[in-house]
Amino acid sequence: MLRSTADPSLPPLQSARLLDQVRERVRYLHYSLRTEQAYVHWVRAFVRHHALRHPREMGRAEVEAFLSWLAAERHVAVSTHRQALSALLFLYQKVLGVDLPWLREIDRPQRPPRLPVVLSTEEVVRALALLQGEHRVPVHGAQAPATRPVVR
Repeated sequence: MLRSTADPSLPPLQSARLLDQVRERVRYLHYSLRTEQAYVHWVRAFVRHHALRHPREMGRAEVEAFLSWLAAERHVAVSTHRQALSALLFLYQKVLGVDLPWLREIDRPQRPPRLPVVLSTEEVVRALALLQGEHRVPVHGAQAPATRPVVR
């Protein structure tokens, strides 16, 4: 199920416990404290989600199930989903030294495109018609020619 590909440039881990190994490797690679905290959080959540099974006993199906659960049940943001995936990649590749060629095939969520909010011509006309008193003067005082719209 899992193929070992230990990185020879990384020293052997000294810690016996999984989360301590994650911390040890993160610190050795000089990742930030916030990254360490996030990775430990997601590894813990992954293990707990699968009834405290060790990640060496799990593979593609469990990783996909966990990521799907995050998206479908927890409704996490795209950035949160990516962070969880990065933590699991780190766990398997840098801590456990395991090759995960199938991770390239896992669907990664995409952010929906952000569309700007633009008022239609009719909406602008209605909004301007509601202006009264001193607020109406600057808007109606200098009008553009009716033949071409003002573009700024």
